[in-house]
Amino acid sequence: MLREVLAATGWLERTGEFARALRTSTRAPGKLLLVGTPSEDPWHLAAHLDDESRLNRIPELSPTLVRWSPPPQAPPHLRIGLERLERAGRGETLFVVAEDAAPAPLLERVDDARRGGATILALDGGDRDLEGLAHEALTVPPQDRLLSFDGAQHLVSAAAGAAPERRRGLRERLARVLERISGPVVPD
Repeated sequence: MLREVLAATGWLERTGEFARALRTSTRAPGKLLLVGTPSEDPWHLAAHLDDESRLNRIPELSPTLVRWSPPPQAPPHLRIGLERLERAGRGETLFVVAEDAAPAPLLERVDDARRGGATILALDGGDRDLEGLAHEALTVPPQDRLLSFDGAQHLVSAAAGAAPERRRGLRERLARVLERISGPVVPD
């Protein structure tokens, strides 16, 4: 039902395009870094991306959750702090999730990661500074009553796990054109 409601809005296409960028920007496991703001760790999106990675056998889609204040007693995979962004570079993707404006320290780290060669993706609520640093951005305006920020995260994670559309080769396209012109092949 949600797909039917969103079909005419362009949201499915935009989230699908963003998800393709997410899926193709990282080619090795452990190279997708997911970070939020000091007030909001994107743990829910991390869990969904991890599920999509596991269920669809796309190991490079499993994110490394980078946290502002990881508790020292947390398991190792939940103890990764902002210092990890200092090492972000070529072959890695930094996915920033920020419904509110990204604070200056985050923008500085994102800029450093971009200069180091990392691909920057942003899911944001209209932060022009963050969008200016991102290679790809998906903006969910706060005034959009049809899709919430949380809903956009669900659409992105689901689309990232979906099989990419197969591009048709030249032979297949020519065969379809010929079939349209001459009609379908009828067996004798």
